[in-house]
Amino acid sequence: MWIVFAFASAIFAGLTAILAKCGIKNTDSNVATALRTIVVLLFSWVMVFVAGGQAGLGEISRKTLVFLILSGLSTGASWLCYFKALQIGDVNKVTPIDKSSTILTMILAFLFLGEQITIIKFAAMVLIGAGTYLMIQKKQTQAREVKSRAWFFYASGSAVFASLTSILGKVGIENIDSTLGTAIRTIVVLIMAWAVVFVTKKQGTIRTIDKKSWIFLILSGFATGGSWLCYYRALQTGPASVVVPIDKLSILVTIAFSYVVFQEKLNKKSAAGLILIVAGTLSLLL
Repeated sequence: MWIVFAFASAIFAGLTAILAKCGIKNTDSNVATALRTIVVLLFSWVMVFVAGGQAGLGEISRKTLVFLILSGLSTGASWLCYFKALQIGDVNKVTPIDKSSTILTMILAFLFLGEQITIIKFAAMVLIGAGTYLMIQKKQTQAREVKSRAWFFYASGSAVFASLTSILGKVGIENIDSTLGTAIRTIVVLIMAWAVVFVTKKQGTIRTIDKKSWIFLILSGFATGGSWLCYYRALQTGPASVVVPIDKLSILVTIAFSYVVFQEKLNKKSAAGLILIVAGTLSLLL
């Protein structure tokens, strides 16, 4: 059953990137992240009460709470980096780097969770790494050189923090309901996101957000909430080194919609890279 939740998470995550890209065109990325998190928080707590998970609040151990908080902080950092990268870079370039967190997650799962790196997993890591490299290779004009470095930096930061999120989240939800764990983590993300907004003094830009951007930000929040609930339900019962790669198949959804919505096309090298990433991910199901 965890495989079903993992694939559902991938679909929602793919939609999140496109909806968020639409919502942050004319909005500061940090402000957009903070506003989206409000939607995710409301969505996640509604699901807690629907599933009856609130009964477990009094049974959360100190260790579980610490890991949930750390996971939330990692998620917040990943989000801030990811949506900044989306704002200044192409979806087809940012997404593959973010999804490369699969490789680091498998390594961390081996080091800290005792999950083995088999020959198939090693081959998958090579394929995903090679595919990511091919997808981000593109000749840049001199005028865009600095900009390209900026989105690459933020996208890489997103991948690193996303990997830490998966490992910390796996430990944090071992002994509690996954919907409750997700809701608690979201509180941490919300606090962190708004702290960044006020530190950077961007709260005044909220008044300038147009109606269209509001709609896309809210929709992306719902998509994120759906992705998280499915993801952590899958992570609770399935191996992190397999659940995470399946979730990263959201790249297919993202790239398909980026072509339809933003007319971002893949060249032959990028298409070959995408095939390698998908092949590496699917091989983990063997």
